[in-house]
Amino acid sequence: MSKQRPQRIVVAITGASGAAYAQRMVQLLLDAGVEVHLVISPLGQRIIHDELGMERVDLEALIGGARCGREASNIILHAHRNVGASIASGSFLHDGMIIVPCSSSTLSAVALGSAQNLCHRAAHVTLKQRRPLILVHRETPLSLVDIRNMEKAAEAGAIVCPANPGFYMMPRSIEDLLDFICARVLDLLGIGHDLPLRWGEAQAEAGGGGGGGSMQEGTTADD
Repeated sequence: MSKQRPQRIVVAITGASGAAYAQRMVQLLLDAGVEVHLVISPLGQRIIHDELGMERVDLEALIGGARCGREASNIILHAHRNVGASIASGSFLHDGMIIVPCSSSTLSAVALGSAQNLCHRAAHVTLKQRRPLILVHRETPLSLVDIRNMEKAAEAGAIVCPANPGFYMMPRSIEDLLDFICARVLDLLGIGHDLPLRWGEAQAEAGGGGGGGSMQEGTTADD
């Protein structure tokens, strides 16, 4: 009998604002016992520097380190230019890939089948192997090029999951907004979590949704 492998997720960080989404995503995956295979584009590294204050990619700092009970041994960093890395092969078994944040440039590469680096190659392999590929696009406003590339990527099998947090959970911090999107991505991958996200649960915590003009569950209204 073959040894059961750990659950694996490939995470790519590209050059769009939203490094905090990537950091929180990696942390939650590790907390769920997932083996994370990470690739970061040069512009993704720039965003990590500008938005998280890291002079270089520091895995211990990225995951919160031992103070949060996380170990860097469960995260593997792959060089962005190494198209011969394990995650570039369809024979490498994993459970899905997340590009977070996903720049419009990376979205275009996925939509058009361009494979200039490991991030692109791993994304195409994920699609051809019929595994979940989630694009957490973080650009606004959208050009017509973006919209058409989203259509092409979706037709190819990717899931476009823009970083558009909801507010029905009454967020009180930036962390709440990050968790809302990360929880959606975890749901798409079938990874369990206890982050507050569910509409019914939100209504229950708010006293059944009867206040503040909120709609009761099961009611209808015009958009």
